[in-house]
Amino acid sequence: MTRTPLRPLARILDARAKGENPKTIERENIRKRHEDMKDRARARAEGRLLVLGLFFFCAFSVVGFRMGVLATSEAQEPLASAPGATIAMQRANIVDREGRILATNLDTYSVYAQPPLMIDPIAAADQLVAIFPDLEKERLVKDFTGKRKFLWIKKRISPEQKQAVHDIGDPGILFGPREMRLYPNGRLAAHILGGSGFGREGVSAAEVIGVAGVEKQFDDYLRDPANGNKPLQLSLDLTVQAAVEQVLYGGMRIMNAKGASAVLMNAHTGEVVSAASLPSFDPNDRPRPPTSGFDPSDSPLFNRYVQGVYELGSVFKIFTAAQAVQLGLVNSNTIIDTSGPMKIGRFPIGEFNGKNYGEISVADVIVHSSNRGTGRLALQIGAKRQQDFLNALGMFDPTPFEIVEAKGGQPLKPKKWGELSTVTISYGHGLSTSPMHLAAGYAAIANGGHYVSPTILRRNGPQYGPRVMSEITAKQAQNMLRKVVTDGTASFGDVKGYDVAGKTGTADKPKPRGGYYDDKVIATFATIFPAYDPKYVLIVTLDEPSIVAYGEKRRTAGWTAVPVAAELIGRVAPLLGLRPRLEPEARAAITLTSN
Repeated sequence: MTRTPLRPLARILDARAKGENPKTIERENIRKRHEDMKDRARARAEGRLLVLGLFFFCAFSVVGFRMGVLATSEAQEPLASAPGATIAMQRANIVDREGRILATNLDTYSVYAQPPLMIDPIAAADQLVAIFPDLEKERLVKDFTGKRKFLWIKKRISPEQKQAVHDIGDPGILFGPREMRLYPNGRLAAHILGGSGFGREGVSAAEVIGVAGVEKQFDDYLRDPANGNKPLQLSLDLTVQAAVEQVLYGGMRIMNAKGASAVLMNAHTGEVVSAASLPSFDPNDRPRPPTSGFDPSDSPLFNRYVQGVYELGSVFKIFTAAQAVQLGLVNSNTIIDTSGPMKIGRFPIGEFNGKNYGEISVADVIVHSSNRGTGRLALQIGAKRQQDFLNALGMFDPTPFEIVEAKGGQPLKPKKWGELSTVTISYGHGLSTSPMHLAAGYAAIANGGHYVSPTILRRNGPQYGPRVMSEITAKQAQNMLRKVVTDGTASFGDVKGYDVAGKTGTADKPKPRGGYYDDKVIATFATIFPAYDPKYVLIVTLDEPSIVAYGEKRRTAGWTAVPVAAELIGRVAPLLGLRPRLEPEARAAITLTSN
C-alpha cells in the first residue's frame, strides 16, 4: 500500500510561493487518511460478522436436524459395553429349516472377587463352596487371604446361584453381566452345532466364539452385529433329527455297537436333513478333548459321519457296475463269470464264506455282492478311468460339508494304484472314505446322474453339479439297488410303501496303529428311497456291531445296519412328507348291469 506523506514538500513549497497556509494541506491529508482507515475497519468488521453468522447458522442447523432425528426415532437400550477395548456381544441365532431355534443367547452373570474389599474371607469361602461344590475351600481361602487383588470364582452362574451368592452379603464378591450360548435341545444335533466358548473377557462383558461345528465354521457371520436379527438357517429338520437320533441310539444298543452314524440327505438339493453321530455330548457342557489314547473314535467329540474315514466295503460295488454301464462295457443283464480261481499277482480274490456264484448277470453281481464279479468289471474299466470316475464323485478330497471337522476327513487312497488296487477298490477295500462321501456318491445315482455337494445350509430347488453318469445308467443302478433289497443281502431293509433300494457293506475295522482287527467290522447300509421316485439318500453305519441270531454271532451289515435303516426310514419318511405307495387291491369280480 502506498502511504501519502502528510506534508508533501512539493505542495508545501508551491503553497508558500502562492501565499497559502501550508497547514491546510496537512489537515486535508490527515482527514483523508482517517477516512481510509475507517473504510478498511468497516469492511473487516462486516467480513467477520458474515463468517460468524454462517458458523451459527450451520451449528443451529446440525442441532435442529439431530433433534428432529431423535424425535422421530424409536428409543433403544444401549448394548452392554466394557471400559477400554470394546468386547462384541450378541451372537446371531441358529435355526433349523422351519425356523425352530437350535442355538440362541441367554443373559446371565459371572461372579468374581476383589479380596482387598472382603470383610470375612474365610466365611465367604465356606458359603461359596456350599453353593458351588466343585470349588476347593483351601484354594479359595489361600486366594482370598493372599496378595491377589482379583480372581474369577465362576464365569457363568444360574439366577438361583446368583441369588445365593448375593445373600452372602460380602462387598468383595461382585457380579458381572454375561451372555452365554444356549442350546435348548441339549444333545440333539450336537456334532452339527459343535459348541462355543468365551474369547476376550472383562468384568462387564465377554465375547462368545465358536469352538466347533457350524458355530466355528460361520463364526464371522454369527458375530457380525449386522446379522443380529438374521439367524443362520440350516438344512436340518429338528423333528427328523430327533427321530433319527432316537432310532439310531436304540439300534446301536440292540446291535451292541461301539458307535453309530446316520446321514439323511436330499438327493437333488444336497441338503443334509439329518446327521447323527453316537455317542454324543451336550454342547451346553462340551467335554474336553481326550489327552491320551490312540483311537479318536473313543471320544464323544469324534464326528463319525465326516471324520470316520474307513474302508466301507461292498457299498462301493454299485459305483463299479454303474461306471461299466456308463462306458458301454455291459448292461445290467450282461453275463459275468464269477467262478474261481481269480488271482491278481500272488493275491487270490475270493467271495464271502467261500461261495461260488458261477455265471450271473451284472445285476446279480450286485445282488449277491460278488467280489470276483466287480473285480472283473473293474479290470475292464482300468485304473485310470476308475480313478477319474471316483474323483468326479468327490471321493478323493475332504467333503465340502460346512462344519470345521469335515476338513479333517481326508480320504485315504493307495499311493500306487495298480491292478490289485483297481480290483479291491471296486468292492470297497483299499480306499477309505466317510459316510458323507458315500451319501454324495449315492445321491448322484438317485438324482439321475448329477453330483450334488452336501450342504448344511437351507437351499431352494435342485443344486445339480456336473453330470457324472447318464440318466439311463443311473436308472439301471437304481434298479440293481432295488433288487438287492427284494432279492439280495438287504432283505430286512424293505419298508412297505416306500420301495427302499440300497447296498450293504461290511469291512474289517482298521487298528489305530495299522493292520486290521480279526473280529471287529464297520457295517454300512447305503439306501435311496423311495425307489420309484428317489428323493433321499440314507447312510447308516455301525461301528463294531455284533448280534446273536439263530444261534450264531453275526456282524454283517445285512443283520445289523439294515434293520436299523429300515426302522429309520419307516419313522422319518412320513415326517418328510412322503406318502406310502400301496399296491392296489384286486377288484371283486362283480358285473354292473342296469335294472
